[in-house]
Amino acid sequence: MPSDIIHSSFCNWLRFKHLVLIDSLARTRNMHATANLMNLSQPALSKMLRDLEEQFGFSLFERLPRSMPPTELGEYVVKYAQGALAESQQFVDQLNRLRKGGHGFIRVGGIFASTPRVLPQAIAAIKARSPLLSIEVVEHSSDHLLTMLEQNKLDIMIGRFTEERFSQVFDFQPLEPEPFALVVNSSHPLNQLASTPLEALADWPWVLYPLGTPLRGRLEQAFKVAGIATPADSVETISMPMFLQLLQSAPMIAMLPRSMVAAQLSSGLFKELQSPLHLSPLEYGVITRKDQPPTGSAREFIDILLEFAQQRRVEEGSGSDF
Repeated sequence: MPSDIIHSSFCNWLRFKHLVLIDSLARTRNMHATANLMNLSQPALSKMLRDLEEQFGFSLFERLPRSMPPTELGEYVVKYAQGALAESQQFVDQLNRLRKGGHGFIRVGGIFASTPRVLPQAIAAIKARSPLLSIEVVEHSSDHLLTMLEQNKLDIMIGRFTEERFSQVFDFQPLEPEPFALVVNSSHPLNQLASTPLEALADWPWVLYPLGTPLRGRLEQAFKVAGIATPADSVETISMPMFLQLLQSAPMIAMLPRSMVAAQLSSGLFKELQSPLHLSPLEYGVITRKDQPPTGSAREFIDILLEFAQQRRVEEGSGSDF
């Protein structure tokens, strides 16, 4: 049985260049390509990898004829290397900002439903208090943002869990439920109906979120309850601009968070269909890592988000969609 790795000796022999090697080789799965990326000769890189694996006491990468994928234990080491490199990049970026007179840096990920109102409102509030605070906003689906948060590429995420396992590694603080609207463009023939029957919904093309996303799962469940099949004539995307463009240019149907299409519904560009197909609101919230509780500006930003959410609940009252 191999002896345990001692933390003090681990810190002595592991270097950032080793982390770069592990990350690069995991991405390229090719020694020649990795050597070029690191500006090293292939023999020098091979020796560095052998020495590293000797220290770990196991192989980090398989030696296949045309590829070098990580071993099972190697996958765990790769994940650590990528997280450590991302954290070091964050440290360097923030240090450079502080040297230039900046006051902190927050990386925030938000699902598309949060960006029309929730995020801009909180950003405006914290920037009014801290004008030199730098904020980077990444807009994407929950599954993508959860991966980024897990890899230390985000400080805060606004979204929802896509798998039960995430509740073990992340904290979730609810913000608000998210009501949905069944929308089409203003010239769609279904607008002529006072209420759209379920069977008519299957006669038209749809724009859908991809399988595996929480919104698609909720929609699939609604189809099942209604007794209709998922539309075969469909386009899948997570891109909000694509959703809007497809809805404007073709007689398509989409089920979207009402906040994302509020402007189009208000202007008359889109119309909301009345139908027995119903999706109850889906709650989203602030997600952070359990092992690294937010501090400083990140903590302040979360407090602002929660405060505004509480204000909206009070203002909109118990009888509203929220």
